Amino acid sequence: MSHGHGHDGGHEHGGHAGGRFTAWWHRLTHVLVPHSHDSRAKVDPALETSREGLRALWISLVGLGITAAAQAVIVVFSGSVALLGDTLHNVTDALTAVPLAIAFLLGRKAATRTYTYGFGRAEDIAGIVIVAAIAASAVAAAWTAIDRLLHPTEMTHIPWVAGAGLVGFIGNELVARYRIRVGRRIGSAALVADGLHARTDGYTSLAVVAAAGGAALGWTWADPAVGLAIAVAITFVLKDAAREVYRRLMDAVDPALVDQAENTLRDIDGVRDVTAVRLRWIGHRLHAEADLVVDADLSLVAAHEIAADAEHQLTHTVARLTSATVHTDPHSHPGPHHHTDLSHRRRNHLPRPNTGRTDPDATTTT
Repeated sequence: MSHGHGHDGGHEHGGHAGGRFTAWWHRLTHVLVPHSHDSRAKVDPALETSREGLRALWISLVGLGITAAAQAVIVVFSGSVALLGDTLHNVTDALTAVPLAIAFLLGRKAATRTYTYGFGRAEDIAGIVIVAAIAASAVAAAWTAIDRLLHPTEMTHIPWVAGAGLVGFIGNELVARYRIRVGRRIGSAALVADGLHARTDGYTSLAVVAAAGGAALGWTWADPAVGLAIAVAITFVLKDAAREVYRRLMDAVDPALVDQAENTLRDIDGVRDVTAVRLRWIGHRLHAEADLVVDADLSLVAAHEIAADAEHQLTHTVARLTSATVHTDPHSHPGPHHHTDLSHRRRNHLPRPNTGRTDPDATTTT
């Protein structure tokens, strides 16, 4: 038997008296990230984290847009082709937020008969797209640097180019920190990868500053040399992002979460042992499965109550865990061997062993 478990929550609307800008920003976020105005309504924590992820995407997109706009203005004044390329690069890379936003929206859809676990895995697909974009950035940076080595060009308007590169670095780094922080808080590996992607854009912009400094000293090789160094740095960021997404695709979890779940289950009254605990990510939500050992002479209702209590305790103790399936085994037959024997007897219409006890094993999965 499955038990749906939700957490009561409210959404406060503060800051309306903070001026026209605050009011305008509230109206904008209400449009981009819809939510309920009824403080008495029960709010699904999974939906709340999706809203938080969407809000992070929209805010960071605005930040990247302002950064690119500032660079574009300096491009007009300086006429720097290199800076124009960096500006277009920032605009293009900012669009990687689009597949992630789509994934967050898909993840809010209800499960169906075909997708019984819902659509949370769309975030992992978005993570693959983001990793591919980071890899493309590394290749593009290396290609451009090699081309500059083979075909040197003189840089002009050096102070303006350096200033624009600094603006690009600061804007991208702020966006990167924000996305990574929110992504880790809500458990979204894809959003963390997108934050790392923004950080690579910042490194590219910083390379413009370094190249401008070298050009000011008359080092024509400085621009392509720094570009190659940045390409190498991007590959390290790519490695971290790819590992994050790969681990999520392979259902890897922090072992500390498994320890926490086991300790929580062992502390529950009536649990004699915990034989298995499995955790997996579905998007930015955790799902758990656990096998417990209870006294063999318990009634069906008593075994069911222990399983229900275990689910309740897990969803309140383990961060971002929203569902759990708990199975109870009698102490006289712990583990999977009893299930195999009983199933064999049923398939072959053999008589069931008469233990004289109510077997909670067959009916107390929650």
